[in-house]
Amino acid sequence: MTAQLIDGNALARQVRAEVAGRVAALKQRGIAPHLSVILVGENPASQVYVRNKVADSQQTGLQATLENYPATLPQAELLARIRALNADARVHGILVQLPLPAHMDAQAVIEAIAPQKDVDGFHVASAGALMVGRPGFRPCTPAGCMRMIDSIGYNLKGKHAVVIGRSNIVGKPMALMLLAQNATVTICHSATPDLAAHTRAADVVVAAVGKRNVLTAGMVKPGALVIDVGMNRDEAGKLCGDVDFAGVSQIAGWITPVPGGVGPMTRAMLLVNTIEAAEAAAA
Repeated sequence: MTAQLIDGNALARQVRAEVAGRVAALKQRGIAPHLSVILVGENPASQVYVRNKVADSQQTGLQATLENYPATLPQAELLARIRALNADARVHGILVQLPLPAHMDAQAVIEAIAPQKDVDGFHVASAGALMVGRPGFRPCTPAGCMRMIDSIGYNLKGKHAVVIGRSNIVGKPMALMLLAQNATVTICHSATPDLAAHTRAADVVVAAVGKRNVLTAGMVKPGALVIDVGMNRDEAGKLCGDVDFAGVSQIAGWITPVPGGVGPMTRAMLLVNTIEAAEAAAA
């Protein structure tokens, strides 16, 4: 069989159009939704990510400002800037691009962001809200994955989902979101013996470890839904995911490509979080 592609680019365009309508509605009320993005250092990948995030925001009518600081910026100065943005009623969302320079405590920086402006969904208050099923900002990547699953009308109730990866940014929140939709969830990681035994029994597999070919054709149940969160480079420098796409796409029922899958949806869900923050502030 050949898997059906879940087109993240097409779905992201739909999401951006929805956000643009909500932005226009707020602007009619005299409110200009505003995202503040902070980049510390000159990490080339981070520069690309923030440039895309700002461009996506501006495309929907969201105001997005980028502040770029040298890698030598003292943490105290970054925290002071975040406090100023917290107090600025004109700013609705704050995003500090990760990773941060080695001398900074990333968690302390994240916790400095006001929870109501935590559009990345990384604050402990956001994590706690997800844990107990309360409203709050959801991390953008797993939220994008869930939107992709929903887009094909897939009912997760009673399905066995395996999440490969246990990061705070993707793996753990992904598992909780799947659980909230009544899936039976298994989390696998580097210490899991016989990963293939788990994935072969799964109706849904989410690969999110940043390792090429962590999921191959022989590890997938025929007809399974496969979500590839990975972002890697092959020997030729070509962008690829965690999944052996050529092999797995012949076994799975649905699969997300890399590029053009989860990546665009991650950025799209940042816009959703930002407009929700602005709407909540305006309520």
